[in-house]
Amino acid sequence: MTFWTLAFKWNWVTAEKLKGAVITETNRFGEITPEEYKTITGLDFA
Repeated sequence: MTFWTLAFKWNWVTAEKLKGAVITETNRFGEITPEEYKTITGLDFA
Protein backbone atom coordinates (compact mmCIF):
# COMPACT_ATOMS: atom_id res chain seq x y z
CA MET A 1 0.00 0.00 0.00
CA THR A 2 2.94 2.36 0.59
CA PHE A 3 3.72 2.56 -3.11
CA TRP A 4 0.16 3.48 -4.01
CA THR A 5 -0.02 6.04 -1.20
CA LEU A 6 3.08 7.76 -2.56
CA ALA A 7 1.92 7.45 -6.16
CA PHE A 8 -1.34 9.20 -5.31
CA LYS A 9 0.31 11.81 -3.10
CA TRP A 10 2.80 12.78 -5.80
CA ASN A 11 0.13 12.70 -8.57
CA TRP A 12 1.70 9.79 -10.42
CA VAL A 13 -1.77 8.22 -10.49
CA THR A 14 -5.26 9.72 -10.27
CA ALA A 15 -8.02 8.41 -8.03
CA GLU A 16 -9.79 7.10 -11.14
CA LYS A 17 -6.73 5.21 -12.37
CA LEU A 18 -6.04 3.87 -8.86
CA LYS A 19 -9.36 2.01 -9.04
CA GLY A 20 -7.58 -0.42 -11.39
CA ALA A 21 -5.36 -1.56 -8.51
CA VAL A 22 -8.27 -2.45 -6.20
CA ILE A 23 -9.08 -6.10 -5.53
CA THR A 24 -12.63 -6.87 -6.71
CA GLU A 25 -14.56 -9.92 -7.89
CA THR A 26 -13.65 -9.09 -11.49
CA ASN A 27 -10.07 -8.01 -10.64
CA ARG A 28 -8.75 -10.70 -8.33
CA PHE A 29 -5.16 -9.66 -9.01
CA GLY A 30 -5.48 -6.15 -7.60
CA GLU A 31 -3.01 -4.90 -5.03
CA ILE A 32 -5.13 -2.90 -2.56
CA THR A 33 -8.50 -3.39 -0.89
CA PRO A 34 -11.45 -1.02 -1.22
CA GLU A 35 -10.77 0.07 2.37
CA GLU A 36 -7.16 0.89 1.51
CA TYR A 37 -8.39 2.85 -1.52
CA LYS A 38 -10.50 5.00 0.79
CA THR A 39 -7.55 5.50 3.15
CA ILE A 40 -5.31 6.59 0.28
CA THR A 41 -7.75 8.84 -1.61
CA GLY A 42 -10.32 9.81 0.99
CA LEU A 43 -13.00 8.68 -1.49
CA ASP A 44 -15.33 5.70 -1.28
CA PHE A 45 -14.59 2.98 -3.80
CA ALA A 46 -17.57 2.63 -6.09
